[in-house]
Amino acid sequence: MLTDYIPVAIMMIFGIGFAVVLTKASEWFGPKNPNDVKLSIYESGMEPIRSARERISIKYYMVAMLFILFDIEVVFMYPWAVNFRSLGWFGFIEMVIFILILMIGFLYLWKKGAFEWD
Repeated sequence: MLTDYIPVAIMMIFGIGFAVVLTKASEWFGPKNPNDVKLSIYESGMEPIRSARERISIKYYMVAMLFILFDIEVVFMYPWAVNFRSLGWFGFIEMVIFILILMIGFLYLWKKGAFEWD
C-alpha cells in the first residue's frame, strides 16, 4: 500500500530540491558587491528616521478598510452578475443582504471620517 505513494514522494522531493536549488542559485552565481546604500535599512518606501514604536495615523487603517470593502464587493458581485438569471429571487435576496452588510461597513467609515481626505 505504501508503494502507491512512492511517485508522490519522489515528486515532492524533486519539487523541494528544485525550489532550494533555484533559491540558492542567485546567491551562488549573483554579483556580490555590497555597499552602504545596499546594506542600509529600507522599508515601505521610507527611510527609517524614527522609532519603530511610533503611532500610525488612523487614516492608514481607514484606507485599508475601504480597499478591502471595495475589493470584496467587486469580487463577489461579478460572479453573481454573470449568474443572475439562473439564481433567481434567492440570489437577488442574498445579494441585497450582502450589500446591506457592506453598507454597514461604509456607514462606520463615514462616521469615523474616512471619506474626508484632508
